[in-house]
Amino acid sequence: MARATLEAMARGGIYDQLAGGFARYSVDASWVVPHFEKMLYDNALLLRVYLHLWRATGDDWARRVADETAAFLVRDLRTAEGGFASALDADTEGVEGLTYVWTPEQLVEALGPDDGRWAAAQLEVTDEGTFEHGASTLQRLADPEDPARLDDVRRRLLAARARRPQPARDDKVVTAWNGLAVAALAEHGVLTGAPASVTAAREAAELLARTHWVDGRLRRASRDGVAGRHAGVLEDYGDLAEGLLALHQATAEGRWLELAGDLLDVVVEQFIDRDGWHDTAADAEALVHRPFDPGDGPTPAGVAAVAGAAVTYAALAGSPRHRELGEAAIASLALLLTRAPRAAGWAAAVGEALLAGPLEVAVSGPAGPERDELAAAARASGSPGAVIVVGEPDQPGVPLLAGRPPLGGRPAAYVCRGFVCAAPVVDVSALGEAMNPS
Repeated sequence: MARATLEAMARGGIYDQLAGGFARYSVDASWVVPHFEKMLYDNALLLRVYLHLWRATGDDWARRVADETAAFLVRDLRTAEGGFASALDADTEGVEGLTYVWTPEQLVEALGPDDGRWAAAQLEVTDEGTFEHGASTLQRLADPEDPARLDDVRRRLLAARARRPQPARDDKVVTAWNGLAVAALAEHGVLTGAPASVTAAREAAELLARTHWVDGRLRRASRDGVAGRHAGVLEDYGDLAEGLLALHQATAEGRWLELAGDLLDVVVEQFIDRDGWHDTAADAEALVHRPFDPGDGPTPAGVAAVAGAAVTYAALAGSPRHRELGEAAIASLALLLTRAPRAAGWAAAVGEALLAGPLEVAVSGPAGPERDELAAAARASGSPGAVIVVGEPDQPGVPLLAGRPPLGGRPAAYVCRGFVCAAPVVDVSALGEAMNPS
């Protein structure tokens, strides 16, 4: 079901078939006509979903969508300071979709008669229209008999579209949404071998650490490199910690693990009391009712985001108190999980990670092809919540690599739970068996 849904989304109008990236939602039952606004949080979350689908199935189309969505984030939403803007508007010059929609005549003008008519047939662009004045029967775009021709057509249409008036961009850099983008790009980089994605994730994290982390507390947003006055809320701490922990795994840099731990310490001090969890800090502006929403919306609920980050931090740092924090957060959501699971997807995923361990994998040894092969095998596993760090042993600030040396001079993989490890392995098949026992 998930695979079919994701394929329908990728082949329909909700996905930008020229530039990559997803619109906010569809306004028709067939998912042909989007509301053309593109949000950072949607695309960051969907990037990880398509990555994981590709990892699980090997579907080429899922990999393509992941790559194109990552490219969209970096090309169209990245700010001059290295963060990610919140959204692209739906409207251009007051007309929704003006930048994006085509008529058959416009396709011919951009591509010439042969390719223009072929593209119109391929993309189901008709005189009757699918946007304002017609209704399409399109369910999904099929793969063409000539993929190279479609790639060329897409490239030329994108170039033509770039000469049109473009939608405005909301340049606010929101902490939580940027945390989701850091996680997605860091993971894209390591799973697909795209160092540029890891670089983009690192630069966004550096901006957040430099600008949003003020006197030991988070600010909600910045613009043009200047932090706003509004304090961060629970989702900011949870989502940013999630991103920093993914970046720690991608880079084996201890600073990201350290800052994630600092964020979780603030959560314990400011967002939890005898009455339970809260979305605003204890010292925030007093309100008639201190807000708390345990349910996921378009983004993970703050408490669920913190639960995931705490469980991941515990696995990376060997910290029982953080595991207890994650378990307590999930326990507080047990009734929601039972009665309204659609509103608790992130919490359910964290629960799966807890049941699986999660696995902790250290790939230790000198850089080179052998270590790369072990790292790729570890990252190919779909074990829920698994954490994987690759690097030289005993690097400062990287607990998972501490005391785990190579084996006989060869890079070795250590598969652990609760920092208790099985015997190290040096070949890919043995690592696969250790991570995915039958």
